[in-house]
Amino acid sequence: MSLNGKKVTDFTLQAYQAGAFKEVTQKDLEGKWSVLFFYPADFTFVCPTELGDLQNKYEEFKAIDCEIYSVSCDTHFVHKAWHESSATIGKVEFPMLGDPTAVLSKDLDVYIESSGVTERGTFVIDPDGKVVLYEVSAGNIGRNADELLRKVQAAQFVRKHGDEVCPAKWKPGKETLKPGFDLVGKI
Repeated sequence: MSLNGKKVTDFTLQAYQAGAFKEVTQKDLEGKWSVLFFYPADFTFVCPTELGDLQNKYEEFKAIDCEIYSVSCDTHFVHKAWHESSATIGKVEFPMLGDPTAVLSKDLDVYIESSGVTERGTFVIDPDGKVVLYEVSAGNIGRNADELLRKVQAAQFVRKHGDEVCPAKWKPGKETLKPGFDLVGKI
């Protein structure tokens, strides 16, 4: 069953951000664009490369009114320790959510029961708190923040211009398509 259109269930989680702990709830996702970026665990190998890549694009995400939330089943205390011990993670400015009871991970079906960690799941949440796109990658395959940014921009464009669609490799300012009878078989 597809998760597109699913409203994220109520949750309250603790996060580490900017040298402090803070509470993040489902309500924090509403009214703006959000990315829930699940990764297996702190102090691992592929995960810091992905979070570092997201950090390198964080200002661009914020410029389009999109907040990044990294999520793992570690606690917010472990996120703090990782932030303080890793040069890469030490640069991370976005909230790092702890989901030790897997409430959010289970809601979005990325929790791996047998190992107690999550899949590499990426969820773009619209201002209504609903999933508009997602992908789940194998644990040994890192993701690309450039492509994620492009997908968020495309989702924002489509939300604003519902009668137009974004073709492959579309970027802001590039040509879109207006589906209709005249286009059938012409592309």
